[in-house]
Amino acid sequence: MIPVAFDYVRVESADEALAQLVEHGDEAKLMAGGHSLLPMMKFRLAYPSVVVDIGRLHDLSYIRDQGDHVAIGALTRHRAIEVSDLVKEHAPLLAHTTGQVGDPQVRHRGTIGGSLAHADAAADHPSALLALNGSVIVKGPDGEREIAAVDLFTGFLESSIEETELITEIRIPKFTGKGWSFQKMNRRAQDWAIVGASVQVAASGQQGEAGVQVSLINMHSTPIRATAVEEALAGGASASEAAELAAEGMEPSSDLNASVEFRQHLARVLVGRGLAEAGVS
Repeated sequence: MIPVAFDYVRVESADEALAQLVEHGDEAKLMAGGHSLLPMMKFRLAYPSVVVDIGRLHDLSYIRDQGDHVAIGALTRHRAIEVSDLVKEHAPLLAHTTGQVGDPQVRHRGTIGGSLAHADAAADHPSALLALNGSVIVKGPDGEREIAAVDLFTGFLESSIEETELITEIRIPKFTGKGWSFQKMNRRAQDWAIVGASVQVAASGQQGEAGVQVSLINMHSTPIRATAVEEALAGGASASEAAELAAEGMEPSSDLNASVEFRQHLARVLVGRGLAEAGVS
């Protein structure tokens, strides 16, 4: 399909991008790699009058050790995260998950900031961010603010990022040497997940009372944590007992790929496998 007509603006700085957002409001959309926005435009799920190309803002492409966390620029390509030794050491769940996104072409062009801003419940990165208890830094006309992963996703393809804000950085706490797992069921390697699960074992006290963080893919209208599983584990339940609660509180959809009941079954199976792989007994 062909998208509706739009104006194209390429900017050279984050401030220029923000100026465009302020000027055009919800009529403007940011484009980095284009793998989220352009398909939506073709299917008329998005029809901006102005597309602001931020793909050449190289100062937002980096991976840095910031002491207690890893900082990743919003325009960092998936491939850079996938092969980063720093990410592999301190957040291996993110490195592995990124390597499962789409195909090599997508991973060489797509950006982590674009994936998170898209807020798709079927995408891999939002699930990893939730399991890792990460956050994003957004910049707007009034300055910068930090949004925790649990507060980022608010509805179907919706986030708490304002229309005049853009993501500049992703922050991931370090989980050096801790157990983790990423499980995904799909028909083909490059397909969206029918259901997926991210599991991250935390250091003592690192994430409050929850020693294990679990999130699900394509089990709700938003990327979501499996709080029933986490609470069961914190209360002393075994991994197998907790996994049986994976579908509690979820509202999965039914489509050509899977029924609601099959998705619920997959969630229990994948969480069980994930907990076992992460070393949770």
